[in-house]
Amino acid sequence: MPAFMGFIAATTSVVYYHNIETSNFPKLLLVLFIYWVLAFITKSIKLWKFAEFGVGLQHLRFCITALLVILYGLLMAVEVNVIRIRKYVFFANPQKVKPPEDLQDLGVRFLQPFVNLLSKATYWWMNPLIMGAHKRPIELKKIGKLPIAMRALTNYLRLKDAYEDQRTPEDPDRAPSIWRSMYRAFGRPILLSSTFRYLADLLGFAGPLCISGIVNHLESENKTVVSNDTYFGVHFMSSTDLLQNSSVLAVLLFLALILQRTFLQASYYVTIETGINLRGALLAMIYNKILRLSTSNMSMGEVTLGQINNLVAIETNQLMWFLFLCPNLWAMPVQIVMGVILLYYLLGPSALVGASVIVLLAPVQYLIATKLADTQKSTLEHSTDRLKQTSEILKGIKLLKLYAWEDTFCDSVEGTRGKELTSLKTFAFYTSLSIFMNAAIPIAAVLVTFVMHHLINDNGPSPSEAFAALALFHILVNPLFLLSTVVRFAVKALISVQKLGEFLQSDEIGDDSWRNGDMPFPFEASKKHLGTTKAINRKQPMRYQMDNYEQPTRRPMRPTETEDVAVKVINGCFTWGSNLSTLSDINISIPTGQLTMIVGQVGCGKSSLLLAMLGEMQSMEGKVYWSNKNRYSVAYAAQKSWLLNATVEENITFGSPFNKQRYKAVIDACSLQPDIDLLPFGDQTEIGERGINLSGGQRQRICVARALYQNTNIVFLDDPFSALDIHLSDHLMQDGILKFLQDDKRTVVLVTHKLQYLIHADWIIAMKDGSVLREGTLKDIQTHDVELYDHWKTLMNRQDQGLEKDIQQDSQTTMERKTLRRAFYSREAKLDDEDEEEEEEEEDDDNFSTATTRRSKIPWKVCWCYLSSGGFVMVFLMVSCKLLKHSVIVAIDYWLALWTSSRTIRPDFSGRTNISDTEATGDGSYYLPVFIILCAAGIALCLITSLTVEFLGLSAATNLHHNLLNKIIHAPIRFFDVTPLGQILNRFSADTNIIDQHIPPTLESLTRSTLLCLSAIGVISWITPIFLVALVPLGVAFYFIQKYFRVASKDLQDLDDSTQLPLLCHFSETAEGLTTIRAFRHEARFKQRMLELTDTNNTAYLFLSAANRWLEVRTDYLGAVIVLTAAGASIGSALCDLPLFRDLVGLGLTYALTVTNYLNWVVRNLADLEVQMAAVKKVNSFLSTESENYEGCIESTQVPENWPHNGEIKIQDLCVRYDPMLKPVLKHVNAFIEPGQKVGICGRTGSGKSSLSLAFFNMVDIFEGKIIIDGIDICKLPLHTLRSRLSIILQDPVLFSGSVRFNLDPEKTCTDDRLWEALEIAQLKNMVKALPGGLDAVVTEGGENFSVGQRQLFCLARAFVRKSSIFIMDEATASIDMATENILQKVVMTAFADRTVVTIAHRVSSILDAEQVLVFSSGILVECDSAPNLLAQEESLFSVLVRTHK
Repeated sequence: MPAFMGFIAATTSVVYYHNIETSNFPKLLLVLFIYWVLAFITKSIKLWKFAEFGVGLQHLRFCITALLVILYGLLMAVEVNVIRIRKYVFFANPQKVKPPEDLQDLGVRFLQPFVNLLSKATYWWMNPLIMGAHKRPIELKKIGKLPIAMRALTNYLRLKDAYEDQRTPEDPDRAPSIWRSMYRAFGRPILLSSTFRYLADLLGFAGPLCISGIVNHLESENKTVVSNDTYFGVHFMSSTDLLQNSSVLAVLLFLALILQRTFLQASYYVTIETGINLRGALLAMIYNKILRLSTSNMSMGEVTLGQINNLVAIETNQLMWFLFLCPNLWAMPVQIVMGVILLYYLLGPSALVGASVIVLLAPVQYLIATKLADTQKSTLEHSTDRLKQTSEILKGIKLLKLYAWEDTFCDSVEGTRGKELTSLKTFAFYTSLSIFMNAAIPIAAVLVTFVMHHLINDNGPSPSEAFAALALFHILVNPLFLLSTVVRFAVKALISVQKLGEFLQSDEIGDDSWRNGDMPFPFEASKKHLGTTKAINRKQPMRYQMDNYEQPTRRPMRPTETEDVAVKVINGCFTWGSNLSTLSDINISIPTGQLTMIVGQVGCGKSSLLLAMLGEMQSMEGKVYWSNKNRYSVAYAAQKSWLLNATVEENITFGSPFNKQRYKAVIDACSLQPDIDLLPFGDQTEIGERGINLSGGQRQRICVARALYQNTNIVFLDDPFSALDIHLSDHLMQDGILKFLQDDKRTVVLVTHKLQYLIHADWIIAMKDGSVLREGTLKDIQTHDVELYDHWKTLMNRQDQGLEKDIQQDSQTTMERKTLRRAFYSREAKLDDEDEEEEEEEEDDDNFSTATTRRSKIPWKVCWCYLSSGGFVMVFLMVSCKLLKHSVIVAIDYWLALWTSSRTIRPDFSGRTNISDTEATGDGSYYLPVFIILCAAGIALCLITSLTVEFLGLSAATNLHHNLLNKIIHAPIRFFDVTPLGQILNRFSADTNIIDQHIPPTLESLTRSTLLCLSAIGVISWITPIFLVALVPLGVAFYFIQKYFRVASKDLQDLDDSTQLPLLCHFSETAEGLTTIRAFRHEARFKQRMLELTDTNNTAYLFLSAANRWLEVRTDYLGAVIVLTAAGASIGSALCDLPLFRDLVGLGLTYALTVTNYLNWVVRNLADLEVQMAAVKKVNSFLSTESENYEGCIESTQVPENWPHNGEIKIQDLCVRYDPMLKPVLKHVNAFIEPGQKVGICGRTGSGKSSLSLAFFNMVDIFEGKIIIDGIDICKLPLHTLRSRLSIILQDPVLFSGSVRFNLDPEKTCTDDRLWEALEIAQLKNMVKALPGGLDAVVTEGGENFSVGQRQLFCLARAFVRKSSIFIMDEATASIDMATENILQKVVMTAFADRTVVTIAHRVSSILDAEQVLVFSSGILVECDSAPNLLAQEESLFSVLVRTHK
């Protein structure tokens, strides 16, 4: 009856409390308060009475009452505190409780901080998201925004305050400590997490102790004597009686496990959330610093772009990871000490020997971990080299195929890959050692302990002691294994903090007071001000400002200032950070609303002058004045064009409101429309790092368009014509600068080398060697400095000659547009690889349910493909070793169970006790040697297994990369036209890296944890068969948990990856475009963007971590249920006399405990493997590419050595297409080229000229007709033979990194004399001789250390080296100036007098001397005759082309 009453009372109080909450009527709390007070008093009286009558701690009732007194006391204290804070009950004006601001914002979907305690502990609020992922992929809008407390801005302010508070007025220059700042800002949650961790660790020891108790109880058949204490006429049970009851112990074990796991996951969650908050704060701090970095720091290389990228991508993550692992630093020592004490309590001194084995081997673990890190570095170096080579090969693939050099270059990549694989072998070896140590240490510890125990004590440990010790060893190994990782991360964190500290202390540009524009200012203080960034917050708009100082106020103009001067520099002397002044004695004024031009030789300080006016240079003396209205209104186009990773439109509008009319005018002024028309999505196409690569001229015009579009008073243009040809320069000058800007009466400052535009200037500043030579109008200079004016006139004449040359050549812009068109040539035909995969998967079936089942399916096919790449022998070895190892480990534990139970004294059925060992004294001796042999076998198998897995992975990686490289290098040229280069490179970089380094450990971990779980369940089922009944529902629950988690985890992982790239790009593009951002005064906008990107990435990462906790809590609870079931089954079987191996109960329970550790690893590894297998799938999709047919019908031995000896070419009814799916590009072409004839081929763009040159090399699909060279049909020849016997020079010069010799003759078949002869013919001999090393002089990547013209000459030399009687020039002189081209034409005529030369011309003037001209139009040969004959016919297409200079 009392129990029933108690139940009703409890239920009513819960309902009552709920009503207080919902009705928000706190005065009712008074009743509850009175209840707690009364309960506390009554229980205290009861406890006092117990103590009075001698009832003590040994009695259960006393303990329970004492606990209740403490509990009621706590609840009463909580109630008093609530009343005090909220001012309820006795106060007239209670405080109103409102829901948190975040919950009023529907965009916040991360509810962990706001849900109730149970939902917090079990992540119940994640259920809809994780289960919904199964039906529809998780997208960014589904995960919403971060709560305010977790946003980067909030955390940045916390960290910044902690950082700035350390600066004292006494010592303002002292660098604040980042560690202290981090502790002040984020120390509290770390302490909370550590508390949770301690609780979890202490509860973890309940497992072994409970196992010991249960086994003891089951062993002692005769029940322990029940104490007979009676007080007040009631029987008082002792506490020890309760703790000796196996059923109670089983329940306690279950509760301890549930609590331990809940606390552990809570600890993990708190550290991860804090780590993410810290990363957000650090990123904002670094970004703020970047925006204030002095330009000289960037230009002098003190702070490089690479350093900034490392800080953002590596150092902040190192610190975040350190924070994740931080609680382990102080939790582990406690865990180890506790474990050793318990072991000593169970097994005596022998336990200390076993523990010392574990402790002594920990440094070895650390050593292996450091070796692993070193090996990873060297692997990274080799893989960077390999990637560089692969990227060069892919960029120059056309040349390699035309010269039949694929195999030579393929071998060089394979050589580098060989070095990388050697490093990977070392890496694999150390990884397997690390895995081996982890698996072998507990076996070794158990072996040493029990052997010592056997030697010290004649009677071994009881089963209860043995299995409790076994469980303790398993607990001890984890912290020691982790310790090496934690120490390594701590060392890395120290280095990261040091780098971060140095960066935060680097020079900044000066203070911002001068921007008020009202006062002359000393330039030392030219510090840029940090724009404020506000997060919109309805309640406290002021609190969330990025920085706590306001925009400078604009003061009224002083009468001394004249409005007709926009900027004025007086006695300026500026430097880039060294003591040497770059600009000296600068006295200039820029007139308002007029066009000022700054001219001078290269390197005389024109760009520096612009930057000095913008405040980017350090001032040694002098002042700069800005008129009031201009300082906030500057647009700037830098010399080195800088683009955002955004659409063309966003690059031009640059944050200004979109105005269609203005936008169109700017586009026309910069002649961008034809380029935009070529882009696949017009001006909505993404450009920049991640988008389409535009040419220099196109990039520059977009930057100029940005400056024109901004509605500012002043426009600074730094050499906008440098990358433009003459037509575009004129157009930009007339329409853009003179018309568009001058009509708006904007002040324009233009730096230029084009002196012909000086006539348009209102004001000219001529510079020389860092100072102003002359200033004034053109007329002033003409009258006052005749010498300078004459000098300009001669330069102008030269430029006019260049102009004629420029008009003669096919405009550079047309070339650029052609390149752009080629870049998109049928790229739409092949969608991105991801889309392709999805299409493959979904085929015709759009059904929703099938799509979801596919998403949750494990890609077994791909897994099999990966394993088979490793070789069947290795797969067989791995599987057999794994199974054998786990069997041996089970055998060790089983043998230990037999050994310990054989020594136990137990009653026999007649009631007499007998010692089972006495008869078997002789036989008992074999237990020890067998145990030693089994342990040794187990340790050996651990090593063999870890090695086989790693080397299986290595073998698979080797084969997959080898096949991929060969497939791609031998793919037809069409494959490279339709597959984006980035996509192919991804297979060689990211995907190969995953296959090399990530899949093997995941595979190892997955197989190990799966087999451990299976062997544990097998052992339990064998010991207590009734357990199998419970296994079915547990299996079903586990299946659904893993199924839902894997899909959600994959989506969240993708979101995390996809949100990280824009963030990193934003940092690097900001660092590159600092001067532009600061000139435009857009710091605030860029900060806001950075905060958004950081928060988006952090949201994805936070959800991913929460999903991992969701899984782990569920699998841990499942594990706890398995332990409870196993214990219950054992106890039940013992009570009901069902079949049970009593001696092995301890073994079963120890195994059940390990299941809790490994269940979540099974699912996590499965999810990881699934994501990683996508890399194998992508590589595989390329392996199905068809190669070119290299064989041919004729054996290469049947082709004469000197073929083609004459150089006669017959083209018969030739039809060519790039792909069987596409239309023909050449239709029924017939021509005959005699030996030694000089032939020109011309036609408009896209007429099929270049396709014919490719047809000679059988690079395209010749589906009808044939080309016969010296009597042999080229389609029948092996490709290598055909291509190695002809010579070609391509339109785009391609050089590879290496030496000059390697570029001319990679196959190393020619003598030095032959190479020098070729260089002499190509006019390069003297230049190469002057280089250090001569023929062995270094050529950098892409030949960047030579000019474009020189590169083209090298390509000519390369063709001369190959003494072929047929020589094809495909628009080969496009990059050479007229004079050099004339020399070349003569050389070709003399050096190749006896060879057949086919010139595909884009400048018709170059083939006017040809003996035969083929004119193409739309793939058809329309005219074929000698040049003079065709010119004689006025109507001929050739005459038209000559007249129009096309």
